[in-house]
Formats: sequence, C-alpha cells, structure tokens
Amino acid sequence: MLRRALLVTALALLVLAPSTGATAARVPTIALSIVHVVRGCHDWMIGSKDVGPATTVKTKPGARITLRVSCVMDFDVTQTAGPKLALRGSRFYAGSSRVLVFRKAGVYRLVARSVQTSEEMGLQTLGPDNVLRLTVRVGPSA
Repeated sequence: MLRRALLVTALALLVLAPSTGATAARVPTIALSIVHVVRGCHDWMIGSKDVGPATTVKTKPGARITLRVSCVMDFDVTQTAGPKLALRGSRFYAGSSRVLVFRKAGVYRLVARSVQTSEEMGLQTLGPDNVLRLTVRVGPSA
C-alpha cells in the first residue's frame, strides 16, 4: 500500500513539474525603473540599462513588469491605450514598486508624469522636466 502511494505521488510530481517549469519559463518578469537623469529629469531603465524617456517593450501574454520608482519624486502613471490593466491607483510613490500583469495580447501605452518638479525637489536638470512614455507590445511571438 505504501509503495503504491509513493508511486502515485512520484507520477503526480513528474506530470506537474514540467508544466509548472514550462509556464514559468514562458512568462517573463521585466524589471523596469524610473530613474533621475540630468537631461530631461527622468528615464526608464530596464534592469541596469538606461533606455531613455520613451521606450517599447515586447513580451508575451501573462508577462509581468515590476515597475519601481528609483527617484525621490512621486509619479502619476496612467494608461492611455490597450486592454485595461489593474494599476491599483495611478500614484506611484518614491522608492516603491508595483507589479503590472499584461494578461492579454495588444498594445499597451502608459504615461508617467512626476508629481513634483525637479526644482521643488532640489534636483539639477538640463532642460524642462519630461514625461515618460512606455509602450508594451504583447503578443505570442514576442
């Protein structure tokens, strides 16, 4: 009886393990940050790579983007196009992060505007404060 229970358990683990691993491999998580820069005030950063104030990310349905505000300013992030995201409020606070899940295929557009000005926060910039734009293209071939 014990042998049979162990065999059933082992078979169940073999059946479940590949599907769990395959699902995790298919659904990426992208680390995206808002960082302070001198020219224009802010840029997007993916991992450790600065990608500028406007960028496009291509990914698969179900992907997650961890959005972190790595700046002393707060931001209002609004969605302007694409299937509705669960933003859980538009205000993203300095030092905080939030996970956005892109469940459906489509083109998502987001805009991030700083709540405070660089002058109010005592930050030096060249030129006026900018508005960040993010396009996320979600499709099966991404």
